[in-house]
Amino acid sequence: MEVARIRLRKPNRLGTFRCGEVRLKRDDSCIVQSDRGQEWGECVLPPEPVLDTAAPSADFRVMRKANRHDFNTLDMIRGEERNARKVCEAKIAQHRLDMKLVDAEYTFDRRKVVFYFTAEDRVDFRELVRDLAHELRVRIELRHIQVRDQAKVVGGLGCCGRELCCAAWLADFKPISMRMAKRQDLSLNPAKISGQCGRLLCCLSYEDEQYGGKKKKSGASDSPEASKCETCPKECPSPLLNAELAAEEAPEPFADEASQGANAAASPAPEQGQRRKRRKKKRSGGQGGAPAGGGTA
Repeated sequence: MEVARIRLRKPNRLGTFRCGEVRLKRDDSCIVQSDRGQEWGECVLPPEPVLDTAAPSADFRVMRKANRHDFNTLDMIRGEERNARKVCEAKIAQHRLDMKLVDAEYTFDRRKVVFYFTAEDRVDFRELVRDLAHELRVRIELRHIQVRDQAKVVGGLGCCGRELCCAAWLADFKPISMRMAKRQDLSLNPAKISGQCGRLLCCLSYEDEQYGGKKKKSGASDSPEASKCETCPKECPSPLLNAELAAEEAPEPFADEASQGANAAASPAPEQGQRRKRRKKKRSGGQGGAPAGGGTA
């Protein structure tokens, strides 16, 4: 079984489809069958063999490679999408609904149209769906999307000057936090680290793991680990603790010259002590024995 990776038209979605006997190359346009019906797609990854257990269901398959008639049909569909969007905007204003229409998408068989909109609160659009179905004569589906999905559908250029990642290749949105900007020492000004959707830039997560790894490595040297130093044969938790232990075992030095003199006066030197002992012996000998001269009167 061979499968290929196909990028669908609106919004940019990647899917895995069975190829069967259809031979595709990279960037080839094709018509696929999806859960929404027939859709236009472009081959991103050429067919490659996989196990039958890993292959998608039969509903996701490549029907054929796009021909000239399919390209003409695609041009007609784009014109009908512009007309459907105008009709929907008029109906939204007529019903005074608090919602913003983002885009409209027809399936390739033109049996269904999907309207993408954003809204802060829940919207009761049942009457809107009835009016649109009566006006367009097709199946109607309204899909509520978030602001990040809106940027993905609309597209545009980012602060780097290139096409938005979400509109070009990004398939899923990962959670972004201000902590990622702090790790990378970026400016915390929301105007500089926010995208066109008003949320934090998706590219903040691209190198976040590398910055987190550096922080862990630098923090590992600061953490207490068993190590040996040259002056101390014992295993101590850290070199800093080795220095503290050596300072405790060493005699306490004198604080200054004044204290040094006071300590010297309090504790006499060994030579002075011996001299005093000699003097005491001489005095005691002179008092208790004969005089030192030895003569008679």
